[in-house]
Amino acid sequence: MLRFDTKLRVWYKHTDQMGICHHSNYICYFEAARSDMMRAMGLSYAEVEARGLMMPILEVQSRYRKPAYFDEVLTIRVRLEELPVTRINFYYEIYNEAQELLNTGWTQLGFMDSVTRRPCRCPEWFLEKIREHWDDTADTSL
Repeated sequence: MLRFDTKLRVWYKHTDQMGICHHSNYICYFEAARSDMMRAMGLSYAEVEARGLMMPILEVQSRYRKPAYFDEVLTIRVRLEELPVTRINFYYEIYNEAQELLNTGWTQLGFMDSVTRRPCRCPEWFLEKIREHWDDTADTSL
């Protein structure tokens, strides 16, 4: 398992008239955390795409438990719980500054060859970067 935390502040433009973070922003927060996690593993999206691999979103789930408010600093925790084969699943938890759980979510991405635009298996070089940080026995943080 791998775990990575990133922090983001709720901007004014992310809120509605009540100062509550709009639900659509949580998907963007998932992407920010996922991108930061991949970069920490040495797999920035720029590098991945330069090597001929694209990772389209196949499915997204988001469960709203409590609202986030303007100017709060959120912690977005992202986890990998299994090694990818043809798809990769990321699991998310979003906490406020009081460590209250606000949101849980999940995204599933596929692997696609950027030239043929056809689905493919997770390349070995990608798996190797994940394995460098993987721990089967603990909840591991990068």
